[in-house]
Amino acid sequence: MLELIGSVVVPVGVGLYAMLYLGIQQMYWVFDINPEQAGIDQSVLLGRLMGTLIMLLLILLPVIGALVAVGWLLDKVTRGAVNRLVQAVRRRPWIAAVIAAAWCGVTYLSTSYLFTLEISPLHVLGALVLGILAFVVPFRLLRRKPVGRAGMKVLVGALTGIGLGMVLLVGLVMGAGDVRNTGQANDLLNMVGFQDQWVVVKDGDDKPLYDGRDLMLLGESDGTYVFYDCDYMTTFRRPAESTNLGDIRLDPEREPGYTCGNLVKDEEAAKPKKS
Repeated sequence: MLELIGSVVVPVGVGLYAMLYLGIQQMYWVFDINPEQAGIDQSVLLGRLMGTLIMLLLILLPVIGALVAVGWLLDKVTRGAVNRLVQAVRRRPWIAAVIAAAWCGVTYLSTSYLFTLEISPLHVLGALVLGILAFVVPFRLLRRKPVGRAGMKVLVGALTGIGLGMVLLVGLVMGAGDVRNTGQANDLLNMVGFQDQWVVVKDGDDKPLYDGRDLMLLGESDGTYVFYDCDYMTTFRRPAESTNLGDIRLDPEREPGYTCGNLVKDEEAAKPKKS
């Protein structure tokens, strides 16, 4: 049982890791920087992604356990009918290939959402048709030999991991957009290690800069801080040697309806209108 689970979990984990890596890249690009400029090097990124995968595993394990328990209970209630049905499907290569192909097609739904920003019944139908047309014949051929069946498991697991990772990627990008617009991070961003940290920037003489407003500290690299100014919705850098940080807060509370860009809106409203 552990060997069977491992043969599925490993490709799923690899696909998830790859998509989470891209998701963190996209998350910082929303602020017009790359992770390296925020001090997120490969070792830090590896640690964050491994922590995220462990949290996902802890969430999925009870779900998988509950599904196994429900399947066992149904099999007992039906006196083995469920198990006989599963074995009958496995002995019919075309049925197994169609089910696996349809599943692989559904994993492309998150990809379609990335381009269209919506999912409708038409998208679901298109994903199913795509999966069946693209994978059903190769999967049927792979099921002729044990090696082919193992390869099919790896491919299905990898596509499943990529599909789940794409969902997380979309969530990270949308979450970063919410931070940029509202100044508040969601739980998904916190899970991948994004620090919703706000500070008051001071000069070398400990005098507040930028009218003493709260700025988001995105990170530090090579002796340079990277800040996001929520009021002006801009990202800028300052040398660390001439910068002091004060009033440091993590995940501060915001009043209802708070949005970024208020100073920009006020300045635009204060400008005299051209006649």
